[in-house]
Amino acid sequence: MSLDAFEVIGGKPLKGEIIPQGAKNEALQVICATLLTSEKVTISNIPDILDVNLLIGLMRGLGVSVEQVAKKEFCFQAKDINLDYFASGEFRQTASRIRGSVMLIAPLLARFGRAILPKPGGDKIGRRRLDTHFLGLEKLGAAFTYNPGLHQYDVAAPHLKGTYILMDEISVTGTANVVMAAVLAEGATQIYNAACEPYVQQLCRMLNRMGAEISGIGSNLLTIRGVRELKGTEHRLLPDMIEIGSFIGLAAMTQSEITIKEAMVEELGIIPRAFERMGIEMEFRGDDIFIPRQEEYEIQTFIDGSIMTIYDAPWPGFTPDLMSIVLVVATQAKGSVLVHQKMFESRLFFVDKLIDMGAQIILCDPHRATVIGLGRRHQLRGIEMSSPDIRAGVALLIAALSAKGKSIIHNIHQIDRGYEAIDERLRVLGAQVRRVEG
Repeated sequence: MSLDAFEVIGGKPLKGEIIPQGAKNEALQVICATLLTSEKVTISNIPDILDVNLLIGLMRGLGVSVEQVAKKEFCFQAKDINLDYFASGEFRQTASRIRGSVMLIAPLLARFGRAILPKPGGDKIGRRRLDTHFLGLEKLGAAFTYNPGLHQYDVAAPHLKGTYILMDEISVTGTANVVMAAVLAEGATQIYNAACEPYVQQLCRMLNRMGAEISGIGSNLLTIRGVRELKGTEHRLLPDMIEIGSFIGLAAMTQSEITIKEAMVEELGIIPRAFERMGIEMEFRGDDIFIPRQEEYEIQTFIDGSIMTIYDAPWPGFTPDLMSIVLVVATQAKGSVLVHQKMFESRLFFVDKLIDMGAQIILCDPHRATVIGLGRRHQLRGIEMSSPDIRAGVALLIAALSAKGKSIIHNIHQIDRGYEAIDERLRVLGAQVRRVEG
């Protein structure tokens, strides 16, 4: 029996405290980085989610010693690596399920001179090309060969050499991959147009503690002086800013009083401001965010009175992973907003479910949707629906928790890929959500 659906009874306010999980996207990067040394690397605050667990399984298959030393804390030691694991069906099957597997390439190239990558999977949110990874690694000396029979890339780099790299797009995982290759390359590397998300900054700081020489952290120009080897270290993941944004949206939509604990507010960038523009009140109490119960919230307009537009952009712009949350929050606001999803062309295709629930949304094209807020005049109604990807799945869960009556959300393994035991943690706040047969 597969419990791949949520049954949600909505329309009830929630109350209490919730602690965000460790950052999923950071976890995928730093776990791959443990392959760069034969010494022990201990990582704490690791979320117990499907994508991370699949990656840890790949690490074990490659011969990495993985020991859980405490709750959410693991020790990795990549001392004896089995490169023959690449040829196994198990590797191809698992690596093709998660996009994070693409970041195995660089550390294995840097240490062992070769790697294999099946075409990675992940969310179906539009084209997510790998050119940025490949072009950057090729500049350092890697050669890629595509094997159409096995649907995989064979990569070889007997000698990586530092160089100047102008990234053709601001890619977080692409930047992470090139950084991990460059730290063990001969000579100096400059990476311009680099992603500067907090997760990339965290990876660079961890590598520096391991003995790497990376400067320019937090900017779009990274300078890396290659070293011969890296040492072990300890590292703690940031709280997941996507979860934090999701909980802010949840509180507003369900008229709830929620405190988000240990949110590390200084690492959230523009995220709180974006939700304030949606009319959501919040108080910052040290590293905690308190969201009071609001009967209503009103979307701001621009200074000239024109309709508010919220769009995604590379950091320090607003993260695309929260655009689904902003859209669903807007459905019960006073006022209207244009949601412009620039970076992925299929992330707005879940709005038909919200329209079926009673939301007023005009889907202009694959990238833009205009939301006419209902101002709570009409409550959303529960329906049966399916989760198309991680972020849309949580947006639909938030909509269901605010809706009148019962909703069924199928395909929730997508949500489990990015959110740890989300149903259990929401029940602590008073949510009526349970797993049922999907």
